[in-house]
Amino acid sequence: MTFTGKPIGALGRCLVFTVATFVPGFAAALDVSLSAPGAPKELVNRLEETSSVFTADSRGLDTSIEVLSAALSDYRTIVQIMYDEGYFSPVVSIKLDGQEAAKINTLEAPAQYKTATILVTPGPTFTFGEAILAPVAPDTVVPEEFATGKRATTGAIQQAASAGVQGWRNAGHAKAEVEGQRIIARHAQARLDADIELSPGPRLTFGKMIIEGDSRVRHRSIEKIAGFPTGEVYSPEQVQKVGTRLRRTGTFSVVSLTEAETPNPDGTLDFTATFEDLPPRRLTFGAEIASRDGLDLSATWTHRNVFRRAERLRFEATLRNIGGAENLDGRIGLRLDQPDRLGPDDNTFWSALLERRNTENYNVTLASVTYGARRTFSDRLYAEASFGFQYSDADDAFGSGRKFRYLVLPVRSEWDQRDSKVSATRGYYLDSQVMPFAGLSETDSGIRLFFDGRAYNDLGTNGRLVLAGRIQIGSVLGPSLDGVTPDFLFFSGGAGTVRGQPFESLGIPIGTGVVGGKSFVGLSAEVRGKVTDALSLVGFYDFGVVDTSSFVGSGAEQHSGAGLGVRYDLGGFGPLRFDLALPVQGTTGDGLQFYLGIGQAF
Repeated sequence: MTFTGKPIGALGRCLVFTVATFVPGFAAALDVSLSAPGAPKELVNRLEETSSVFTADSRGLDTSIEVLSAALSDYRTIVQIMYDEGYFSPVVSIKLDGQEAAKINTLEAPAQYKTATILVTPGPTFTFGEAILAPVAPDTVVPEEFATGKRATTGAIQQAASAGVQGWRNAGHAKAEVEGQRIIARHAQARLDADIELSPGPRLTFGKMIIEGDSRVRHRSIEKIAGFPTGEVYSPEQVQKVGTRLRRTGTFSVVSLTEAETPNPDGTLDFTATFEDLPPRRLTFGAEIASRDGLDLSATWTHRNVFRRAERLRFEATLRNIGGAENLDGRIGLRLDQPDRLGPDDNTFWSALLERRNTENYNVTLASVTYGARRTFSDRLYAEASFGFQYSDADDAFGSGRKFRYLVLPVRSEWDQRDSKVSATRGYYLDSQVMPFAGLSETDSGIRLFFDGRAYNDLGTNGRLVLAGRIQIGSVLGPSLDGVTPDFLFFSGGAGTVRGQPFESLGIPIGTGVVGGKSFVGLSAEVRGKVTDALSLVGFYDFGVVDTSSFVGSGAEQHSGAGLGVRYDLGGFGPLRFDLALPVQGTTGDGLQFYLGIGQAF
């Protein structure tokens, strides 16, 4: 007996009931073959990967009744695959020990089967005759595959139906659906006629958002953060925005927005919002080691929903230069984000910082406190601005105990189009910072600028070979070199700028010391190649320039470094990074440098 596939109607169903008799003991390995004369190799591979009989051994199907049940289910599976590929008159034969599986009585199955032979006769490939989708909403993009003369597949039909429904939903018809479909296979002409009828339903507007679940966040805060568009015309994009805004707070593990089954009589559509909270506290640790700079340790402690308004309190601490050439230093920072103070895409924040930096060229103690606001334009673009006070007490080549007091107005925007934050293979990243500062108590005023741009290209290798480039540009406008706190100036050297050169080793010579420059340009290039799925090798070259003026000139101090690195992928944490680098240009280098950390260098 053979099974001949015929197109299945929209309401057609085929249920096969089998009575299983378990046979004790273990069967020998089943000898299986599958052939589909005239079918493309890719289709044959798909059949082999999907067939329950062909993969019986790997699936652990040991008994004869299991093999027979797999064969009976394979008839339907194989026919559906053939439909998917445009073959609407296939003939499928599955024989167990020479007997057609469909004719075997399940109650009389032998102790075991030795051979299974699957023969698929594809028949001709079908093309679309009629390909009708109606009515269609304005601006609906119907798949190119669903058209007269194109190869007919069930996938093309399904995609066309989905596109038609989505087009009406985008136009405000939330309850659009497929009203009916007429599929006719004309075997003599190898043609498939498909007529899909859509039912748009009424155009609806957003009604109420009904909050459910046991979240500890106040309902009023949820409503303000969500910005639910009550009264506006229904839009799937708006629904997605509401969910994104709520997830962005970092407070919820689950955010579910479910539209009501039936619209209200006034043409509005209500939604039910269900939430589950994340654990309120989170603790993270980090470490990075370099040959000369020693070990850096960092930790963050985050408290979510502190005052039941989806706030996020973040405390960070860093200890640097453990075992390094410089004295021990570190920082303590605090930030409180308040997402329900302004509009749905805005939040306010408080931040405070206390830091001590001990370097070869300067020591500085600084403290700052700021209050600001952040605007999130999308998941990939944000901007923030704050206003605050900063105090610095510095020792450098210009003298000891130099004190600086500023009112600062830092503005920052970040645009992240990378495919991965921890190990990008495509896209780009742009970070722009502008900080006007007004000096108090005879401290000079000015503006500090900084830009960090990164780009990635995998040359069409699906991430196996990646070219990565980075440019950093910094400038201080206004005060003289000795009239600004050293932490506003720019140095070059170390893991974040030029590997192979000691940390902040390049600056401006002043007497017997070195100070930072008022301008800086850093360039980095990497070639990353995968050896295995987890292991990669990296070659890199870094170049840095520092100058006394606000813009880099021809007489600027410069140096460079190059080296090789190894990356081992740790999954979502990013790769474990180990780099070895040597100085190439400049007089600041002093031999081999190594760097160990988690995540790509940039």
